[in-house]
Amino acid sequence: MSRKIVLVRHGDDPPDDRVVTYAVQSGFEPVFRRPFKGDKLGLPDPDVAGSVVYGGPFNVFEEDKHPFLNEEADWIRGCMAAGIPLLGLCQGAQQIARVLGAEVGPYDQPVHEFGYYPISPTPEGRDFLPETLHMTQAHFHTFAIPEGAVHLASSPMYPNQAFRYGDKTYAFQFHPECTIEGFRRWQANAWAPYGKPGVQTRAEQDALMLEADARQADWFYSFLRKLFGTA
Repeated sequence: MSRKIVLVRHGDDPPDDRVVTYAVQSGFEPVFRRPFKGDKLGLPDPDVAGSVVYGGPFNVFEEDKHPFLNEEADWIRGCMAAGIPLLGLCQGAQQIARVLGAEVGPYDQPVHEFGYYPISPTPEGRDFLPETLHMTQAHFHTFAIPEGAVHLASSPMYPNQAFRYGDKTYAFQFHPECTIEGFRRWQANAWAPYGKPGVQTRAEQDALMLEADARQADWFYSFLRKLFGTA
C-alpha cells in the first residue's frame, strides 16, 4: 500500500504545519525533500501516495538562476502523469501553473497579501469551498488559470487563488497549512513586508488570526482527507 507523502520544501521552517500533522495522524510517512539544498526527487515510485510542493522565496520563472526548479517541474509532471494526488501552495501553486503553460509573476497591481484575507469560491468552486473564509497569505506574485483547469477561488485583490487540474492536482495561492505559531515566525522574519501596499498591520493580523485560524484549519483538514485519504 502507498504510504509516503513527499513534501517538497523551499525553506527550513520546523515541520509543524498542518500538512505534516495530517500525514502523521493519518498513518502516512512524511518524506521531506529540499531540492534547493541538493536533495534529489527523481520520479515518483509506487509507494508515493501524494505530494505537496510548498511555498518559498524563489521566482518560479528563474530556472536558469535556480536549476533545481527544473527537477521540481519534472516531479510535478511525474505526479500528474501517474495520477498521484498533488497540492501546490503559493510558490508551489505557481510552479504547477507554469508547468501547465500559464503565465506566472508579479501582479499588474503592486500590492501584497500578507496576513489573513477573505477567499471566496467561484461558481465552479462551491463544492471545494462552500463559503468565504479568511485564509493565511504571504505573496505578491500570482498565476493565470491554466488552460483546461477549473478556477475555484478568488480574493478581492488577487482573483486567481485556487484551481484544480484534472481530479487530483490542486494549486492554492494561500497558505491554509500555516498555523498561528508558523505565522508568528513569519511576522518576526526580516522579509515580512510591513508598510507595503495591501499588507495588513500586525495588529490587524493578530486580531484576524484569532478569528480565522480554527475555521481555516477545519476546512483544510477536510480538504486533505478528501485529496489524500488515509494510509
